[in-house]
Amino acid sequence: MTTYHLVVQSPALSTDLIEQAAAIAEASGVQRIGTTAARLLAVNDNTDTRAEILAWGERSLVDTAYVLAGSRLRDCKVLAMDMDSTLINIECIDEIAAFGGVKEQVASITEAAMRGEIKDFSESLTRRVAFLKDLSADVLQSVYEQKLRFNPGAEKLVATAKQAGLKVLLVSGGFTFFTEKLKARIGLDAAHANVLGAENGLLTGKVVGRILDAQGKADTLRAFAQDCGATANQIIAIGDGANDLKMLGLAGYSVAYRAKPVVRTQAKFALNVSGLDGVLNWFEA
Repeated sequence: MTTYHLVVQSPALSTDLIEQAAAIAEASGVQRIGTTAARLLAVNDNTDTRAEILAWGERSLVDTAYVLAGSRLRDCKVLAMDMDSTLINIECIDEIAAFGGVKEQVASITEAAMRGEIKDFSESLTRRVAFLKDLSADVLQSVYEQKLRFNPGAEKLVATAKQAGLKVLLVSGGFTFFTEKLKARIGLDAAHANVLGAENGLLTGKVVGRILDAQGKADTLRAFAQDCGATANQIIAIGDGANDLKMLGLAGYSVAYRAKPVVRTQAKFALNVSGLDGVLNWFEA
């Protein structure tokens, strides 16, 4: 018989909330994981109970995750992440556009693409990048220094994953200017993104070479996982927008982080209120 535990977590996880979840899931016991998380042991994992727990979690602002008993982080081999609004707190292209006074126009396209309303990511990126034409290339450094921050728990997640032996991949529909800096800053094993064109110190308003779209992200992860000898059940992949869905589909641990509804409904796990390091609470020592 397969045994599942239920991990519940929230920045404001009270004893009352834990008891509510334990009652719904018919848990045989409870283990506290620090102040923000708890593992409910040997829970009822039938379809109806899972649906009830999911609805309860959304109402109660608690992240819930059914995890196979005995799951260990060191049994995984790959951690793959999107960059914009996942590893970091911004959409870089929107912040670049802000320096040119066109953030509203660019951000509206970004949002539509992330929600899945614009199906062709390459088209949406081409349209957005065109707004950046003739901006100073120095703007990229300004965005990096003034706007870009790691999302909560990002550095802890990466460091702990690396300590456990996982290889860490950053794969982004954004730009190499930022992914390369982040790779060096926190010791990522690989980073892939799009090249933003620049000539004579000005942005050209074009992407150089092939655009890394949803299929490109999936292909990149597939090749990386193959090099690492990782099966699907040994891959953790995290994203927030529709452009991440094909990549997430390759991972046994597909994670929607503060994600659009189209992503939350298709990913196996979701972090809606917890930091990225919430992933670590799913695994036992």
